[in-house]
Amino acid sequence: MVHYQIIHCPHCEGTDLHKNGKSLNGTQRWFCKECKKYFRLAYRYKACQRETKEKIIEMTLNSSGVRDIGRVLGISKNTVTSELKKNSKNEPLLSDQRRIRQDGRIGSRDPA
Repeated sequence: MVHYQIIHCPHCEGTDLHKNGKSLNGTQRWFCKECKKYFRLAYRYKACQRETKEKIIEMTLNSSGVRDIGRVLGISKNTVTSELKKNSKNEPLLSDQRRIRQDGRIGSRDPA
């Protein structure tokens, strides 16, 4: 019996993939021809998982400290700090655009 697994790119959901060797721990690496990014299906270190990165942002917005986030998620506080720095370059946590999406206006004061 033959089993097939359809693999999608986690970045663009594309299916035009190419095997690209193995990592040092033996897991298969993939290359997406559509978005030109590399990925693995399963990561051993929690900080590489997409859910962990989203949790870091969520916990920061809920006023958790860096050491607290690291302790809860089981990753290093230095990893938490570097992920927050990367996120601040791409999309600041308290940017005007995010406040506009949440409130529908800039600022938190009501003119009335």
